Amino acid sequence: MPTEPVGSDAERGDVLLMVGTTKGAFFFTSDAARQAWKADGPHFPGEEVYAMALDQRGGSPRLWAAPGNPFFGVTLRRSDDLGATWSPKDQRPVKFPEDSGLSINRIWQITPGPDDQPDRMFLGVEPTCLFETTDGGDSWAPVAGLLEHEHREKWTPGAGGLCLHTILQHPETPERILVAFSTGGVYGTEDAGRTWNPRNRGVRAEFLPDKHPEFGQCVHKVAHHPSRPERLFLQNHWGLYRSDDWAASWQDIANGVPSDFGFAMAVHPHDEDTVYIVPMESDGFRCTPEAKMRVYRTRDAGESWHPLTKGLPQEDAYETVLRDGLDTDSSEPAGVYFGTRSGRIYASHDEGDSWTLVHAGLPPVVCVKAAVIA
Repeated sequence: MPTEPVGSDAERGDVLLMVGTTKGAFFFTSDAARQAWKADGPHFPGEEVYAMALDQRGGSPRLWAAPGNPFFGVTLRRSDDLGATWSPKDQRPVKFPEDSGLSINRIWQITPGPDDQPDRMFLGVEPTCLFETTDGGDSWAPVAGLLEHEHREKWTPGAGGLCLHTILQHPETPERILVAFSTGGVYGTEDAGRTWNPRNRGVRAEFLPDKHPEFGQCVHKVAHHPSRPERLFLQNHWGLYRSDDWAASWQDIANGVPSDFGFAMAVHPHDEDTVYIVPMESDGFRCTPEAKMRVYRTRDAGESWHPLTKGLPQEDAYETVLRDGLDTDSSEPAGVYFGTRSGRIYASHDEGDSWTLVHAGLPPVVCVKAAVIA
């Protein structure tokens, strides 16, 4: 695999595919046609990378990555030259307060803040907490309302840990934020994080005696389109849902899918009613149903779902796509991308109608993020 940094010849309008694995980060770039891809990596070899992001709000692109390992802990690294160089490894600005008794096991999500606040960003971490910076990442602090929440002692980890994996901001009212984590469900704030309330009405928890608790659901992913922020889509540990009221209530939309168990979910960049998922057979057998690699797409906000298979293996494909393993770019037509636990990266340049294999043989893929370089 080429090791020349992606930033050495990336151009405006190119598509950048950021891939985090259990053994490092890899970058793939292509021009607007998205027919041929150049590979770069590994960055942070031997370290797991569950979270990556490209922040372009400040006028120039800044890459973020959160490598870590069980022996030396988690770091947050940034690059202002698209991966040619990175901030020092020994800088660890993300820490719980000493009196909390907590330590960060993993960073699961890196989310830029509002467009008009380029120095504001959020992190979702394990154990569940939301961190915020207002100085461009030089310092980070936990959001006290979630750190000190009265439910914290009752939150229990799922198979992936007690991980805060989803951060959604209301584009018109920045004080309104939703987070999702396993296992606790969806929580929301209307006052910029001072207070938080569970938002799980209608989402079931099959693994609990009470199937519809106030909190304790194992939500795997939540997504929405900024042009219609009140409409949300949720993939649960058993369950596929939509909300039309900013998570005040949820309705089941598992219509025509082979399984309502899965992890990954992504919304089309230009159409708030188009959503992509990759179902898994069950929580006991977390592979694609019938050993067929199928991405499912809805164009009517979950009223119906249809398999997308052209170019994907339809036999002996015992594949797993994790919660952050699916993403879209902002091109026209939109690109759709996913990575698997077997180390394969697939791409579609036509909104999922057809697929090509970008790369095989990577370590297990845990994160896929796509962006067009501005």
